[in-house]
Amino acid sequence: MPWRFIGIIAVLALLLTFIGLNLENTCSLNLGIMVFSNVPVYLTILVSFMLGMLFSLPFFIFRILKKKPKKEKPAKVKSIDEDISKQNGETETKGPYGID
Repeated sequence: MPWRFIGIIAVLALLLTFIGLNLENTCSLNLGIMVFSNVPVYLTILVSFMLGMLFSLPFFIFRILKKKPKKEKPAKVKSIDEDISKQNGETETKGPYGID
């Protein structure tokens, strides 16, 4: 089954139910310069949600562009003395005077 399609249908059904229950609810919207009266509540909520998504989009894009793959550092080349000391059972850490 196409689960994404079923999910979209469910979300649309919830949205239509919300709109249907709030058709009579209205509010006044004051923008400072002009006042809109008798604006449906569902329209106010949907527009504010869309504006929130629009304003968060630049931050999302910046985050994606910031995560570029890092270049791999070249492997550290070990000296022959280190390999020989490991084969002889010597430890890499030594005391302050080299007597360990």
